[in-house]
Amino acid sequence: MSEANRAAVVIRNTSAADRPPAMPVKVDGSLYRYEMIFSGGGSRAYADEPDALVGALRPGYDALGTPEERREARERIALDAQVRAQAELAAAGPLEECTPEERAVLLSGRHVPPAPEEWVAPVPLVLVTSFYEPAGSLPRPRGPEELQVWLDPADDWTLLTSLHAAGTIQVAILQDSP
Repeated sequence: MSEANRAAVVIRNTSAADRPPAMPVKVDGSLYRYEMIFSGGGSRAYADEPDALVGALRPGYDALGTPEERREARERIALDAQVRAQAELAAAGPLEECTPEERAVLLSGRHVPPAPEEWVAPVPLVLVTSFYEPAGSLPRPRGPEELQVWLDPADDWTLLTSLHAAGTIQVAILQDSP
């Protein structure tokens, strides 16, 4: 595939009251393999490769030259999503049922990764795998899985699927092969 075909096609999404926009097609008339809805539902991206979708989330991603630069960009995407998702969960969840310590963890900045030994608060905690074992140095919090939302920037596809699972984007596979 040529480099020009690796970029995602991004279109503005319609409102929920309108019909979805027509899917773009490639020069040969075929559909792109992936569709992603992002930016709070305001945009759709179509691509044949996961890295092109990541490029739609972080402009300039395709121009990054080293695996380290690409990993750092994916981590930045995960951190940005962590902040937004945690704020939404805190606003929607029973924050008043949390202890003062739990509220402090939920509402604190993310310049330092949260590191509770255990998480059992009624509001889920959003975490980025890069900072926790085995990828990072912090121990993973103990507690129910449903109270921990993990964002994983290890590679393009795991980033996208973890963002999808967290509800920050929607990704669909439109066809079995490009």
